[in-house]
Amino acid sequence: MYKNKTEGGKNNICGQKLKEIRESLPEKTSQRKLADMLQIAGLDVDKNAVQRIESGKRFVTDIELKVIAKVLGVSYQDLLDR
Repeated sequence: MYKNKTEGGKNNICGQKLKEIRESLPEKTSQRKLADMLQIAGLDVDKNAVQRIESGKRFVTDIELKVIAKVLGVSYQDLLDR
């Protein structure tokens, strides 16, 4: 039977990697700043949504993944690899 959660019970597999990439950016990038960057790119998310994505509590659509990767300057695969 197919499950919509990771083995650890999370709703996405990109959250932890997103957090790692965000924290490794040259300029200090808070969750709020990342949310602002994503909004400028056309994705309607706020700081709380970023926090929920990073903690694995929120699902991430393919459309959102595409914008997140573009804003962070990484590939989709970078976000999906653990």
